Amino acid sequence: MVPANLTNAVRKAVYKRDSYACALCGSPRGLQVHHAIRRSQGGGDCHHNLITLCWRCHAVVHGTRMPEYADWMDTEEMAQACIEYLADMYAPDWYPYRV
Repeated sequence: MVPANLTNAVRKAVYKRDSYACALCGSPRGLQVHHAIRRSQGGGDCHHNLITLCWRCHAVVHGTRMPEYADWMDTEEMAQACIEYLADMYAPDWYPYRV
């Protein structure tokens, strides 16, 4: 996997927009920025495609099994939740792809 190389300004803006908490579970710990649409699938480094996740949710979205999340959401459901969060936030102008 190629590192995102996001600027600190972009990272901080995404954290601020998401109230310095994971957009899926609300945790304020171990925050990371996730691309809802993977860059390999044309997703851009824009705010419309970036979401704040805690390290646990980020791991699950990328397919790592976390026993404490077994009854909550699986990888596909979490990926869909990320897309819905961003689509709702930026509707009707949501466009997460590279320009």
